[in-house]
This record gives sequence, C-alpha cells and structure tokens, in this order.
Amino acid sequence: MAFFVQALRDNPELAIFLALAIGFLIGRVKLGSFSLGIVVGTLLAGVLIGQLDIKIPPIVKIIFFDLFLFTTGYKVGPQFFRGLKQDAIPQVALTLVLCVACLLTAFGFATLLGYDVGTAAGLLAGAFSESTVIGTAGEAIQRLAIPEAERISLLNNIPVAYAVTYLIGTASLVWFLPTIGPKLMGVNLRDEGMRMQGTALAGSAQLELGVTSGARLFDLRAYRVTNPKLVNKTVAELEALPQGSRVFIARIRHHGGIMEALPNSVIREGDVVAVLARQEIHVNSGKIVGPEVDDKPLLDLPVEVLDVVVTRGIAVGRTLGELAQLEFTRSVFLRKLTRAGQEMPVTAKTTIDGGDVLSLIGTKPEVERAAMELGYPDRPTMATDMVFVGTGIVLGGLVGLLSVTVGGIPLTLTASGGALIMGLVFGWLRSVHPFFGRIPEPAIWIFDTVGLCIFIGVVGINAGPSFFSGLQQTGLSLVVVGLVSALLPHTIAILFGRYMLKMNPLIVLGACAGAGTITAALRAIQDESRSSIPALGYTVPYAIGNILLTAWGPVLVALMTIGE
Repeated sequence: MAFFVQALRDNPELAIFLALAIGFLIGRVKLGSFSLGIVVGTLLAGVLIGQLDIKIPPIVKIIFFDLFLFTTGYKVGPQFFRGLKQDAIPQVALTLVLCVACLLTAFGFATLLGYDVGTAAGLLAGAFSESTVIGTAGEAIQRLAIPEAERISLLNNIPVAYAVTYLIGTASLVWFLPTIGPKLMGVNLRDEGMRMQGTALAGSAQLELGVTSGARLFDLRAYRVTNPKLVNKTVAELEALPQGSRVFIARIRHHGGIMEALPNSVIREGDVVAVLARQEIHVNSGKIVGPEVDDKPLLDLPVEVLDVVVTRGIAVGRTLGELAQLEFTRSVFLRKLTRAGQEMPVTAKTTIDGGDVLSLIGTKPEVERAAMELGYPDRPTMATDMVFVGTGIVLGGLVGLLSVTVGGIPLTLTASGGALIMGLVFGWLRSVHPFFGRIPEPAIWIFDTVGLCIFIGVVGINAGPSFFSGLQQTGLSLVVVGLVSALLPHTIAILFGRYMLKMNPLIVLGACAGAGTITAALRAIQDESRSSIPALGYTVPYAIGNILLTAWGPVLVALMTIGE
C-alpha cells in the first residue's frame, strides 16, 4: 500500500487517470432512474484520492478546461446566433430571466447566510448544474489581492459546495420540471403531449451502439403494373397521385431491360417498377399497383444514408413541408433532424435552422445532389483540424483577458471564458463555411466529456485534504439552500414563459431545461409527455444559458467582494 501511495504522489498523472476510472464507474451506478453522473462521480473520486495529499499543478486542469469550453461553444455556436433572430426572442427572454434569477438567488443566499466567495461560487455551479462556473469563478478568485492561504481556502470551498448542491439541485429539477412545472401552468403534460402529437412525431427510441431497430421506416420494393388506371402514365404523374406520403419510382423493367425512371418515362402494362416509399405506404397501397415481385437485379441500386449539415440559404428558414416540394429532394427522404445534438420532431411545419443535421436516405445520386444543395455532407472522419482548435483557444484567451469596469467593478471573461466565446464564433463559422474546422464526433466527446472530467478530477484531488472540514462548516444549511436555489429560478421562468410570453407549455419546460443546461430534465419531460416537442425549446436556451451561467462566475466573485 505504501508503494501505491508513493507512486501516486511521485506520478500525479496516475492519480488523474485513477480518478477518471473510479468516477466513470460511479457515474454508471443508478438508483431507479437517478444517477450521480460521471462529472460528480469524478469529483467524488478525486476528493477520495486527494486524501493521500497528492499535488497536481494547476496548469493541467486549465488546459483541459479550455478544451472543454471551446468545444462547448463549437457545438452550440449556430444555435446561439440563431437565438439573436426575431423568432427566437421569447426563448431568449425566458433564458435571460432564468439565468439572472440564478445569479441573484445565489448572491442573495450567500449574502444572507454569510457564505464566503468560494462557497457562493460552488452554490451557483452546483444548484444550477453548470460545472464551468468552478473554472471561471476559480480564475477570478486567483486574481483577488488576498493572502495566499485565504485564496487556497476559497478555492477549496468551491468543490465542497458544488458537490453538495449539485446532487440536490439536479435530482430535484429532473423531478420538478415534468411534475410540478405543468401544475404551475395548469396543464396535464401527458394530455398536452398527445394534443401536440397531431402535428408532430415523437422521437424515436434511443438504441445502444451496434444495435439497430427492426422497424424499417423506408423500403424499396418491386411491383408488376397491372392496374389499368396506372398504365400509360408518366412517372411524374404517378408520383403526383395522392398517397398520403411521398412515393418515388427509382427504376423500371420494360421488356426484360432495366432503365432509370425519369419524370417523363411512361409506364406500360406489365412493366415492373422499383418503388421507394415509407413502409406503411407499401403495406397499405402496394397492391394498388399490382402484385409484388422478387426482382433482385431491379432492386440492386445504391441506397445511401447520409448526414447533411444545412448551410445553404435555400433551406435555412424553410419548413420541412416546403423543402419536400423542391425539385432536388425527389427520391430523398428524411430519417431524422438533429439540432445541437438533440433530435427534433419531424413535421411539415418544423422550420430548418442553419447548422441543423438532416439524416437523408434515398438513391445515392439523388442524396448526393440534395447534400450539395442543402449544405455539406457530414461524412465520418478521424482527423481533427487542430490548427482551427488551437487558434480559436489562443484568440479567445486573449479576448477573455480584456477587462471592462462596470459600476466600479472590473469584469473579465478570463482566458477560459474567452475560449468559450471564440468557440461560439468558430462553431458558427464552421456551419457557414464547412471547408475548415472539422472536429469529428469522437474528438468532440474527448474534448467535451473527458476534458471536463479531468478538470473536475484535478479540482477534487487538490481540494481533497480540506473537503470534509469544509463540509462540516457549511452543514445542513447548504443542502436546503441548494434545493431552494435550484427550484426558485425555474419557478419564476415557468410562470414568466407561460403567462407573460404566452408560450406553449411543452416549449416552456424545454426552454427551462435548456437555459438551466440540464439535459437529464429534458429527457424526463419528453418521457412524461411522450413527445419530442420540448426539444424545440431546448437548443437556443441551452446555447445562451451555457454562456451566461459561465460568465456569472467572475460576476459573482466581483459582487461578493464589493466593499471588502
């Protein structure tokens, strides 16, 4: 055991990886539907390992924190700038109300109960599930002109308050938003979800990696044309017949030969046609054409599934129904619409935003053509544009170091906050000019998830020796304050969104989950309502909430130190 402890002290990088391993293991444990999550799990693991008095240079956590913040901005950049448009004003207003209420609530309770700056910052970070506050507030505390011992004490109090309030804050909001939120608005969440179901499709079930659904949404089948009403008509005329859904003829077998189906191609009696349509159309209407036949050569044509990032003006701002009427979408179907990592409801009235990802399926030439018209194909790749990432973090850091004095209070984003801002700008630039700045999804996961967890793990390890003594000082009051601090701003936001802004209840709850950056709450709301509609209110508030709550770290430190 002595060898193990000494090895960790002499090689602190081993302590970091041990914290990651234990933290991710703790994060997998579930009590019913609730789990601590990997971030809190890593923090607790770091605190436990920190009891061995292991010293880790602060620069380690800052490097990974900057990577995390830049990636966060990169992911939500297109949605953040979309939030500046007029049609998103209600969601922006609700987000501002909730985030300002979060700041004032944390500041008010900290002042009332005499909490120090570190505990106040931990309360803000934990009660509102925004781990980035630990970093931005910590950097602001580092700049305070106070004795070193006092500075260390304040920094160590941040993770103590965060760990306590995060548990109670997250758990309470995952329950509060789908359960109490609808009662505050006088609606039944399940009934509201069913009512909206008439105009939207619920999100598909989430499947584990390597597993696919047996239900085929689209299919390509062959039919021999025997219906006299369909004979001697062109492909364009047949595709225009009312079917209840889009239907396309991809190929034709005529007198034993196979030919491509052009809009002016004429269908003769006895021809075999390859029909691409939704599964239910084949089941309900396939026999109208004629008997289904087994014609493998006819059906042997390349069908492609491709994710396309929307950047072109021809698509941005249009509804899916309008997009389906455009000529280049012939023979192309939409499998899924994703916005800022969240699956959106697929309806004729759903509006497309820049940066949305459309998962298309259809014949390969038509899908490739549609991709060129809509934006750019998001094909799998292993390479990350590190010139883009490194330049963005450096430029953001320089911007973040600039200081502005407001009301006698010097405010600065800090270098890390600047990385977040530049991530927003670079993410938006990437969506507009997709020829540079690619960060593959696996790399995003590393920068985002592992980057944050390493930062949190180092915070826990360094704070470990003073963690339990700090917890004894704050006592039960911090648990109660964390609960009230988490619920009060969301209560205000729900009432404001419903009765002042007249927003749809499902959108209000989705916006609250987004503004509070609580993805778990969004899942709970969608499960309870059995609808994906709440996701429409999630993305813009999530983007703006990430920025504001992160920026509140140094603001809170400035407010707490006025007059000292």
